[in-house]
Amino acid sequence: MKILNGRELAGFVKERQAHEVRMLKGQGIRPALLIIRDSDNPVITKYVNLKKRYGEDIGISVIDKRVSSTEEAINEIKKANSDIKISGIIVQLPLNDISRTDEVVNLIAPEKDVDGLNKNTPEAERKFDSATATAINWLLTGYNIELTGKKIAIVGHGRLVGAPLERMWKNSGLNVTTFHQGDDLTKLREYAIIISATGVPHLISDDMVAPGTVLVDAGTASEGGVLVGDISDSLRERKGLAAITPKTGGVGPLTVGVLFEDVIKATTL
Repeated sequence: MKILNGRELAGFVKERQAHEVRMLKGQGIRPALLIIRDSDNPVITKYVNLKKRYGEDIGISVIDKRVSSTEEAINEIKKANSDIKISGIIVQLPLNDISRTDEVVNLIAPEKDVDGLNKNTPEAERKFDSATATAINWLLTGYNIELTGKKIAIVGHGRLVGAPLERMWKNSGLNVTTFHQGDDLTKLREYAIIISATGVPHLISDDMVAPGTVLVDAGTASEGGVLVGDISDSLRERKGLAAITPKTGGVGPLTVGVLFEDVIKATTL
């Protein structure tokens, strides 16, 4: 069984990016990423810290802006949109007031929307795709997983992973089916490639997956203070699968790499 180690691939990406940032700084260009969040949730804090460390490693400034209200988040985005020192802006989701998510992220200027979440940006004007969706694409490509001609299932249709990945792959002519909450997941046995991104711990169980399947776990939740994914532990120990992401170090490290790839690109827009 092949282990889809995103951390290994991210190491090569990081080395190249550090070189690019040094070149930009030699031209007087200093990329900077602004992260806006209103929560200290363990999962959110983990990913913010990963981004801060990654930025430090490659020489990009990361500003972690903790806000106390949605209004403050909106004001910070408006200021950053016109601040030439800020290359990219992300809102670390979920917000405390989930109902206002679209209102907030849709304010990010397209040229600074390095997470690709502004739904108001027309397709022709979109500068960046979802970082996590792109990372999944990179991961499968990096391990020579063929997508063409395969039945692909995406479990979950969230704005960070499921929805943009579905759009990306359908635009590429791939055979993609999305499973929503309440759908019969035993039908996943009919699919050669399964991407799960729900944040429901241990959702994908052994009986839902056929031998020879490629499994990518892109879901993260906190269970008793421990970060867990969508895929049950029994599946990771099972023989006969074609490939699977590890419990840690699968999609996450590459997602951060894609995000900073977009921050670097944003400096030239």
